[in-house]
Amino acid sequence: MPELTDQLAEEAIQLLTRLIQTPSFSREESAVADLIFDFLQQHGAQPQRELNNVWAVNQYFDTGKPTVLLNSHHDTVKPGTTWTYDPFGAVLEDSKLTGLGSNDAGGCAVSMLATFLYFNKRELPFNLICAITAEEEISGANGISSLLPKLGKIDLGIVGEPTQMDMAIAEKGLVVLDCTAHGQTGHAARNEGENALYKAVADIQWLQQYRFPKVSELLGPVKMTVTQIQAGTQHNVVPDICRFVVDVRTNEFYANEEVVGIVQENLQSEVVPRSVRLNSSRIDPDHPLVRRGEALGRKAFGSATMSDQALMPFPTVKMGPGDSARSHTPDEYIYLYEIRGGIRAYIELLEGLQL
Repeated sequence: MPELTDQLAEEAIQLLTRLIQTPSFSREESAVADLIFDFLQQHGAQPQRELNNVWAVNQYFDTGKPTVLLNSHHDTVKPGTTWTYDPFGAVLEDSKLTGLGSNDAGGCAVSMLATFLYFNKRELPFNLICAITAEEEISGANGISSLLPKLGKIDLGIVGEPTQMDMAIAEKGLVVLDCTAHGQTGHAARNEGENALYKAVADIQWLQQYRFPKVSELLGPVKMTVTQIQAGTQHNVVPDICRFVVDVRTNEFYANEEVVGIVQENLQSEVVPRSVRLNSSRIDPDHPLVRRGEALGRKAFGSATMSDQALMPFPTVKMGPGDSARSHTPDEYIYLYEIRGGIRAYIELLEGLQL
């Protein structure tokens, strides 16, 4: 149905323009959720909404069939000060649409909505749910993780993030560690006190040098990076406390809790994880979806960046139009041909899929 696909693509681009023009910072997405709800309703779907999450289920939903989830997000980060375009201007020049959230992940969201509408009234060998959700940029509690219990059993997820329509079949997890080294104050001129900063330095050296033995072919090693440090009150006082922050990117061989335990066993400092729920994810390279994508010329790769894929306890692939390198950058943009191509690619992927 090329005419239907073309029509849906143009309507998706029009929707994306309106989404860009409507600020949707994390936890402030109500207005864009309204737009998405209305778009689905106007096209004959029966959308549902919980907080700022909007979803719809295909017309021929059958509990006896497996269920595929199409998911992307409509929230954005806040624009930096170096934008030369109006972040909410949705400026179209030739085939290039510039605006906040155009690439991450508006283009993916509208492409998934168009794909869902293409299949909505068709009999499929699986159920199809499309959910465009909130708070992805902050891994918030009121995003996809709050919605999943309401969707029932999901057998497979396609997560819409800009990957140039290649397939991220593995994704690194994230755990942030707040570390505190304790000592005792003393005068810097005398041999007094116990320097917490020196303890922290020893721990930081361990973090820099330690190598986790299990290395992923797709994701590489677990990566630990100290990103912040704070200590001392004045030049002549030995610091009794030193705080530092560690950004840890895990691979699929280590649960976040396991990594935290290893760090705690080896550091003198107190180590407290902010959260352990954002684990690494991976789908079997022989999964029917991956094989189908590769047959269509889509490359499989491991992703260093994190998405809501980390919150999904079922097999997932991350793929979508646009380029991750443009995300969170000044003058973010997406090409219209990427959206049209993304819709066609999603449709091709699902039309031949057997689960």
